[in-house]
Formats: sequence, C-alpha cells, structure tokens
Amino acid sequence: MTASDHPATRPTTPPAPGLRGLVAELRRKREEATEGPSQRATAAQRAKGKLTVRERVELLLDAGSFHEIEALRRHRATGFGLETKRPATDGVVTGWGTVHGRTVFLYAHDFRIFGGALGEAHAAKIHKVMDMAIAAGAPLVSLNDGAGARIQEGVTALAGYGGIFRRNTRASGVIPQISVILGPCAGGAAYSPALTDFVFMVRDTSQMFITGPDVVHAVTGEEVTQNGLGGADVHAELSGVAHFVHDDEPTCLREVRALLALLPQNNREQPPRLRPVDPPGRRLDALLDLVPTDGRRPYDMRRVIEEIVDDADVTEVHERWAPNVIVALARLAGRTVGVVANQPQYLAGVLNIEASEKAARFVRFCDAFNIPLITLLDVPGFLPGVDQEHDGIIRRGAKLLYAYCDATVPRISVVLRKAYGGAYIVMDAQSIGADLAYAWPTNEIAVMGAEGAANVIFRREIAAAPDPEATRLRVVDEYRAELMHPYYAAERGLVDDVIDPTRTREILIGSLEMLDGKHADLPARKHGNPPQ
Repeated sequence: MTASDHPATRPTTPPAPGLRGLVAELRRKREEATEGPSQRATAAQRAKGKLTVRERVELLLDAGSFHEIEALRRHRATGFGLETKRPATDGVVTGWGTVHGRTVFLYAHDFRIFGGALGEAHAAKIHKVMDMAIAAGAPLVSLNDGAGARIQEGVTALAGYGGIFRRNTRASGVIPQISVILGPCAGGAAYSPALTDFVFMVRDTSQMFITGPDVVHAVTGEEVTQNGLGGADVHAELSGVAHFVHDDEPTCLREVRALLALLPQNNREQPPRLRPVDPPGRRLDALLDLVPTDGRRPYDMRRVIEEIVDDADVTEVHERWAPNVIVALARLAGRTVGVVANQPQYLAGVLNIEASEKAARFVRFCDAFNIPLITLLDVPGFLPGVDQEHDGIIRRGAKLLYAYCDATVPRISVVLRKAYGGAYIVMDAQSIGADLAYAWPTNEIAVMGAEGAANVIFRREIAAAPDPEATRLRVVDEYRAELMHPYYAAERGLVDDVIDPTRTREILIGSLEMLDGKHADLPARKHGNPPQ
C-alpha cells in the first residue's frame, strides 16, 4: 500500500446531496420562476392596472389544471449585458390546461422580464407550444403583453416571429386561435394576432400598432397617443382588428372562456352540444310586434336574434365595427350556430365594404369549424357611392359571395322583409347553395324596390303622362302587385316555404336536425383563390 492509498491521506470530496436536497433545490428554482424577477417589477405591473402573467393564466384556465413546460429555460445570448441577466422562463409562460374541462394550450408574455420582448429562447418556447396545440388538436390562446423583438438579439429575434407567423398560418382553420391583447403589441408582434381567429383587447391598457407614435410623428408630423393610434376602441370601431373589447382583464378572460365553450376543439370535431333548457318549440309571438311591416321603418335585428336563439344568449362578434351587419355565435336547441344578419338600425342594413368583409371572415370561420350558418335577410342592397366603388366594393363584396359559395356546413336563410338585388344573392340565397331558404309573409324579394324599378321600366310613360305623379304611383303599385308580392319567390321555387314568424325558432331547429349529417363532396384542388 502506498502512502497515497492510506485512508488518512486520500483527498476528501463533499458528500453528494441527498434526494431531499435535490428536491429542495428544484422547489427553489420553481419558486424563482413562478415569483418573477422582483417585487419592484410586480409593483410596476400593477401600477399600470395590469395583472401578472400567472394571475392571468389562473383566470383563464380551470383551477389547478395548468401544466407548465420549459419554466426553467433561460436565454443563451451574449453582449449588451445579456449574459448577466438570464431570468427563468425568458419572459414567456407556456403550457396547457383546461377550460370547462377541455384542453387548451397557451403562451403568455411576462412584461416584467425584458418587457415581454421576444428573443431566441422565448420564441422557441412559443414554437413548441404551438406545435403541441396543432398535434393535439386543441385551441391555442395567446396572452400578449410584450414590447416586440428583443433588440439586443438582433435578427435572431425577428426570425422567431417568422416561426410564429408560419405556425399561425398552418393552424388556421385547423384549431381555434384566440389572441388576447393585455398590454403593448407593436411592430411585427401585431401580425400574429391579425392571423388568428379572434382578438380580445382591454380598454386603456392594451395597444396594437405597426409603428408607434414617435415614428408616426417623425415621418408624418402627426401627434397621437398610443391609445389614439392603436387602442382598444380604435381597433373595435375603425380598423376592425379587435373582435371584442372589455373594461378590465378579469372580464376579458372570463369572456374568452365563454367563447371557447361555443367552439369545437378542432376542425375534425363538432362544437359541444348542450342539453337545451329553452323549449325548441317555443313560439315567438313578440316578433309580430317587433318587426314592422313597413320596409322603411327600422328595428333592432339583435332583438330578433335574441328571440330566436336559446335563452336570448348571443355572443356578437365585431359588435362596434360595421354595425350594419351582425355576426354572432349562439345556440339553437343546444347546438352552436353562426348567425349573419342585416341590421336595419344602421344604414338600413345595407351591405358596404366593411360589412362585406366582416361577414365574409365570419362565414369562413364557421365553415372551417363545422358551425351551421343561419342568415337573416332584410337588405335593401349594396351601399351606392363613388367612395364605395373606388375603394373596391366589387371585390370586397365578392369576398362574402365567395365565402358563402365555398361553405359546406348546413346553411339556412330567412328573408324577413326586403331582399333586393345582388345583396339578396350574396346573403346566401338558394341559388348560391343555401340548403333551405325560408321567407316571412312580409318578404319583398326583387331586383330593386318597387319605386326604383317602376321609374326605370316606365320612365317614358311617366314623363309623357298628363299627371306624372299619379301615373308613377299607379305603375309602382302594379309592379309591386305583379312581381313583389310575398309569394312570388315561393311560386317559382326560390324559397322553400313562407313561414309563420312565430314558428321561426321551431322551423330552424327542425331544419338543422335534418341537415345534421350533411356531407359535401369538394372538387380536387390545392385551394381556391378568393377575391382580395
């Protein structure tokens, strides 16, 4: 035995920590990741009226259901001081949980870490959870509160956004994607929400824009605040980017949960169907007084929808943008349906550029996710005007036409009063593929209103008459009696039935039951080329 082999002379090493010690260290690291960078950063977040990222996740998901992934991930960038700042999570929380017992994937920016800015590791976490959502066939919700690309990481950060956009596009029409804007969402970051199905915003604390107020001022000289440029109300009323706006984060996240309850998990499933409490055969006597027979008098179509659907429960999408058309999700006999309807209270319910685009996108969403479509018509036509024509009403209106013609879900239309010209066809007439077309006895389906039609057809006769006004009134009455009576379309098979308005709910529910197994054989093609 050599001296070095003697027990007394062997070098000593500290004993390896036992399993209890390793578990304690793991708990410490997890607590560090969960608590965030500092109390000061948390206080600053609250001072802005915003919740922390973990509080948001808890409000969105069922209690105790969140499974976080890559909570211990840190960036590996160097330079500009990054090597000394390597917080856990790298500023984004990712994972899955349940909403009403069904799996939902999510990612949520943590503004307290690098202002929620996206870097390489941050992006990789998002890419992973998006891939998991697509593979699992479950909805994806993003809680956005970030300052855009992490400038210190340069083009690597920009490439991370590219990966997000590519996955948004791949997931489109496959799983529902919902973006919730809870803080700034600027520059390239704004394009991901724009690619998703629905955008929620919170008033006063969330903003979206491509170039901020400082850049706008430098380039154009215009002075504007962040909210004035891209706040929730701007995107709800002017741009149409925001589908839903709420006053506070808890309400917003509660409504995200409510929306998810109406949607299927993916495009291979049907929406969840509830046991109805509202009787399917309930008569709608209130409609007899709600809808005036005079086609020139306005009324609130939303009240009509509330009478028809289960429990008057309507989730209106884009409520404040293009209000002359209503698009909404609701239930009929417990089944989720999409409703598209003209709103006579605004612009008499005409179709214009914004209304056409709003309705087209909604129709395509419903078709992608197996949601039957109910269309309620009271439309005097397309909005005339030089601006409408120059700004592309032809191609914009064609978007809605294309969306309906391309849709394979059950489609039922009901003409309440007016249905004139091309707008009648575009709003899912039988001739473009509606499975069933109904009309109330107040319907007027025609190329145009009686006054306009008579003025065109009998122009010379009216001009040559001794009493042009009396002649005009006579030919208007003749035209209306000949071509615009309520049964003209039914006699020619252009509507399947003229129905009692009080039975509208019952008839729609029965029709949807019949169409429950509808299957459409699509032509072999890579994809269509809708109007832009």
